[in-house]
Amino acid sequence: MKRLTLTGSAKEIGYQHGYEGKDEVHQSLQTYEKLFYGYKKLNWKAAKEIALTHMDAIEKYNPAFIEEMNGAAEGAGVDFEDILVLNTRSEIALTTTSEGPTFSDGCTSIGITSPITNQTMIGQNWDWKASQTKSLLLLHIEQENLPSIKMVTEGGIIGKIGMNSAGIGVCFNALLTDQKSNQVPVHLGLRSVLNAYTLEEAISSIHDSQMASAANFLIGSDDGRGNGLAMNVEVSPFGIDLLGGETGKVVHTNHLCSKKIQQNVKDLNTFKQTDSLLRCKRAEQLINEKLYQKKPINEETLKTWFADTFNAPNSINHFENKRAPEHRQIETVFSIVMNLTERHASVCVGKPSEAAFHHI
Repeated sequence: MKRLTLTGSAKEIGYQHGYEGKDEVHQSLQTYEKLFYGYKKLNWKAAKEIALTHMDAIEKYNPAFIEEMNGAAEGAGVDFEDILVLNTRSEIALTTTSEGPTFSDGCTSIGITSPITNQTMIGQNWDWKASQTKSLLLLHIEQENLPSIKMVTEGGIIGKIGMNSAGIGVCFNALLTDQKSNQVPVHLGLRSVLNAYTLEEAISSIHDSQMASAANFLIGSDDGRGNGLAMNVEVSPFGIDLLGGETGKVVHTNHLCSKKIQQNVKDLNTFKQTDSLLRCKRAEQLINEKLYQKKPINEETLKTWFADTFNAPNSINHFENKRAPEHRQIETVFSIVMNLTERHASVCVGKPSEAAFHHI
């Protein structure tokens, strides 16, 4: 995975992203153009039109995001709307605004903190199309008057999964639903969480109806001394719901859990029973097994959980299922474990059952 250090103004950070990650940006554009048309019968021009409906909300939310996306477009030699589409890809792909088979990322996220351990650790497997392995970028972002960020993303997308120097970290679980608005794309919400110094700032940036589509943000925060909290924050166009955290363990996969949000949003994950729920229950079982055995839980434990192959191919460590419809043939593209107490992280490119984690 290519590592980039991005510094300067929002425009300069974006330009470096696009210029140094040009190949990865173009890989993302190829992947999503094919996906949108192949599965949703949506051409790129139509995808740009959908993305542009979010511009007013983004400009009001954080104009620096517009500058950064403009910079990325210039650096990569593409149109601004191309980068905007990438950052709106969940809103385009994960709602019923167009025809075709439904598809989404598959991800398993886990958070462990006090009272189970004396550290705050979060992580996930990101399951998606294998071709997007070639789009991965590890960004180290140094921003003026904001925390520094370590983030794994797809080329051209300015917000995704990672942690910051203030001890805030976020994981992402896609949710396939029937509702979206013209508000702020969820990937820009992820970046706002990573721009936050405190948990209160992080939640404030995504609360109420600011997010344009439904998703789960597993957010962790630690003061650097082991005083921390991790919780699932399901977001939607109708507000948010904070789920779990008080017991020191949180798990989320790819289905809606909030009864509050389900009053307005319908979960369309037709593979909930056979994939998402099974991965969720398995993750809970693995955590409970360690607790019952009174064995310590540390970063290596999380790495082992993310390498779990029970119920393969639809395991936590996800394998491509050649017997499934094409739009469901996804696999673990990368895995990340973040220690928010000690402010470091490890990433595995590919399936953790087959590849090693490396410190970032």
